[in-house]
Amino acid sequence: MPQHALASRIGRIGVWHGGLGQVPGAVVRQAAAEIEQLGYGALWFGETPATESMSLAGLLLAATERITVATGIANIWVRDASAAHAAAQTLAEAYDGRFVLGLGASHAPLVDARGHSYAKPLAAVRAYLDAMDAAPYDGPPADPPPARVLAALGPKMLELARDRAAGAHPYFVTPEHTARAREILGTGPLLAPEQAVLLESDPAKARSLAREHHTRFYLELPNYTGNLRRLGFGDEDFKNGGSDRLVDAIVAWGDVDAVRRRVQEHHDAGADHVAIQPLATDRGLGIGQLRELAPVLINA
Repeated sequence: MPQHALASRIGRIGVWHGGLGQVPGAVVRQAAAEIEQLGYGALWFGETPATESMSLAGLLLAATERITVATGIANIWVRDASAAHAAAQTLAEAYDGRFVLGLGASHAPLVDARGHSYAKPLAAVRAYLDAMDAAPYDGPPADPPPARVLAALGPKMLELARDRAAGAHPYFVTPEHTARAREILGTGPLLAPEQAVLLESDPAKARSLAREHHTRFYLELPNYTGNLRRLGFGDEDFKNGGSDRLVDAIVAWGDVDAVRRRVQEHHDAGADHVAIQPLATDRGLGIGQLRELAPVLINA
């Protein structure tokens, strides 16, 4: 799918959700249908030991009619390149091109736990793309072929996303990173960052919830701290779930207008699409936050 067509298809606002693989299928179907009904252009989700991305993508596509479903990301260590190529073709052909394959190298602790050796992620992703491009496929091909994007934080992975994919899907980033990413990608490739959001206006409560439900976990992963160092954060910012400065930079908390302003900062910095992640602090799926935000973000 041409890059401009992909950006047009998914629109300016989507949803990133990490909890869809951890609830019963009936709940997943209901949540996906409502997210589509609210008008969000794409539904992104991650891959964890509890979530197999291709089967979950099929469930989400079957539960919806129009929204694009995107892996954000499918871990290259979970399935070989031939399987990823076949799965993407199958899903895109069966669901009218509504599937986007987001790929990434994940993180050393998560990859090591699967029994693989995490080394040279840039080379690993490049080799994976080479193998996908060379993989045979005898099923009915998707027309146009499924779009693929890369999880990209650093300059070299962003260059690979520019040269070998339809664009980049950065996670756990700031508008400043979005501006740097756009400079590397240039004007054509898709740039679709994730942005965590929390509708809570009390500063102490918002930061506490953000640490508990978001930043504390991700600050244990060196790819993210390495990227944050490039943005001017340091060791003191990574302690105890993140400094106030870091939490405020990563999580857009406050009222609906505060979230709107942060999303607009990403767009102003060059994002084509922003995937908001509602921090579901009540162990739910954060659908209530998505309901409140949809009229303001989608119609902006």
